[in-house]
Amino acid sequence: MGVVQEHDIVANGLRHHVIVWGDAPVDVVLCHGFLDMAWSFDALARALAGAGHGVAAFDWRGHGQSQWIGDGGYYHFPDYVLDLDQLLRQIAPDPIHLVGHSMGGVVSAMFAASRGERLKTVSLVEGLGPPERWPFDPAARLRTWLDGAPKARKPRRPIEGEADALRRLRVQNPDLPDDLGRFLVSKSTRVIEGGIQWSFDPLHKTFSPRRFDVEVFEKLLAAISVPTLVVAGERGFRLEDEQTRLSKIRDRRFVEIGGVGHMIHWFEPERLCAELTTFFDERGA
Repeated sequence: MGVVQEHDIVANGLRHHVIVWGDAPVDVVLCHGFLDMAWSFDALARALAGAGHGVAAFDWRGHGQSQWIGDGGYYHFPDYVLDLDQLLRQIAPDPIHLVGHSMGGVVSAMFAASRGERLKTVSLVEGLGPPERWPFDPAARLRTWLDGAPKARKPRRPIEGEADALRRLRVQNPDLPDDLGRFLVSKSTRVIEGGIQWSFDPLHKTFSPRRFDVEVFEKLLAAISVPTLVVAGERGFRLEDEQTRLSKIRDRRFVEIGGVGHMIHWFEPERLCAELTTFFDERGA
């Protein structure tokens, strides 16, 4: 597979942490999900590199080792799309296979709809978007956000240590193995006085002032022209309108991976790699 390299790239005015696996020119770029990080793709990236691909992943703004936005800023989907647009110009100037998980899948779909000429394929892993959530009323959403945003900037109580952080990760992922859990904790926390804290910007924990507009997202899915792989976990975040959203994608393949939940790249990297590489080989010419 070769060495694993890390470096920083400035895109959209922010410093982004980038990891590259393998010696081949980068032809696969992995986009992580909400409150995740690039290093969580390590097993998947090594498998893809072992199959002959050059693989890159990066930390989104406000995640992992990438820069947080400045005072007065916030995180919106179009911001991530602009970051991705500028990142890919530096990571891989030629068309690539873009793979996005969860939130990263939503951004990847938005990018594919608007920059399809830059892609060979796009793969959405548990990435058909969130459901529309309460509160639906715009005024109620704004009140919730206005109340929550100032609190997010207040100092947080430290996590006591690795064991406490691992316990918190297992709230959503009770089957997380010790070795993987310790690796994820080591890469997603930073040392502070009195313990450790998660490396993501706590502003992400606030309720978005804008609802996720499914109607607009469906129009973006319909605008994707490149071959699209949609991967879902049998026990993942399945949507009531999953089939409706799927039907908007013209050139699509749907795969369900049995026995796994939302974090497919954590728990089944080899099976996910097999689905991706088969798709790349068949549809990525």
